[in-house]
Amino acid sequence: MIENSPETLRRTPLFDLHRELGGKMVPFAGYEMPVHYPAGILKEHLHTRQQAGLFDVSHMGQRFLIGPDHATTVRALEAMTPGDFESLGLGRMRYSLLLADDGGIVDDFMVTRSDSDANDGTLGFVVNASRKEIDDAFVRARLPSNVTLKTAEDRALIALQGPASEAVLARHCPQASALSFMAAVSAKFDGVDCAISRSGYTGEDGYEISVVADHAAQVARALLREQEVLPIGLGARDSLRLEAALCLYGHDIDESTDPVSANLTWAIGKRRKAEKNFPAAEKIMSLLIYGAPKKRVGIRPDGKAPARDGTEIADKSGRVIGRITSGGFSPNLNAPLAMGYVESAFAATGTEIYLIVRGKPLSARVASMPFIAHRYKRG
Repeated sequence: MIENSPETLRRTPLFDLHRELGGKMVPFAGYEMPVHYPAGILKEHLHTRQQAGLFDVSHMGQRFLIGPDHATTVRALEAMTPGDFESLGLGRMRYSLLLADDGGIVDDFMVTRSDSDANDGTLGFVVNASRKEIDDAFVRARLPSNVTLKTAEDRALIALQGPASEAVLARHCPQASALSFMAAVSAKFDGVDCAISRSGYTGEDGYEISVVADHAAQVARALLREQEVLPIGLGARDSLRLEAALCLYGHDIDESTDPVSANLTWAIGKRRKAEKNFPAAEKIMSLLIYGAPKKRVGIRPDGKAPARDGTEIADKSGRVIGRITSGGFSPNLNAPLAMGYVESAFAATGTEIYLIVRGKPLSARVASMPFIAHRYKRG
């Protein structure tokens, strides 16, 4: 977590609601955010997997790239990413990466094409809270004169995640049921204008709801009145995304990692691979063909002791071959889990490795990812 003095911390539009609900507030990415509520991280985690959890993700950066038409806006964005947005349909979303000139990952983000022809020169995207200002400067420095970046600080973002999410949201927005995974629509929630996408970062079926800040508490309170819904803090958000083997920026990916090493090559569009016209394309394509020196892998430690971020990984001779980038305990598996980078020779599933904890080697094995099957509603 990012340390800030209380005077400099920002607050989301749901801050008062978090306090009312008994949220334990902590500094995170420049904001005062709830790490958990009275139910506790374990119950919040399991409840999200079993029913539905409500997350405040308003600290994330909502942005709009605006050009004269879709083709122009796409060209501007594709100059900074390896994603294929030319083929992105109306009302569809795609995960992508902002890439530095050397192929390092500046940020990972979600891109959405409007569901309306009237706004088809606009692409919306959501970036990580800790990278907002960095991303804004990065993008603006690379835009042509006929494309602009607009920030949306006047909007809140609420995530509803879990198997009961569809039933719950449909009571307030019937259109939500018709969405498939990675689809978005402009709709009304109890009469309030919202942008709703079927997406999220827990591995569960669920939605993200973008709404003007003044209406955020109204929407959140309506969802919390539903018997299936509990408020969920940062602690369970982290354990849920770890079970789903989803990267956390600043831990599993950063400007020192590339898409191939990070096991994110699926974010590189087929057309983009052929055209090789994205940042560091030659370098990244070479890594794809010949292999990267290190790879992000899943790790299952033996025993019950969790391996934390920064833990060194060694081979049987004791030679350090990598390190843990995310680690914790899985409530669903009742076991520790981790992700980290190892030399590629040790990246095969089942490979025996050792985690150096307090100077002692603890046995572990490379595991397939995700640790918990994703349950997105596709098709």
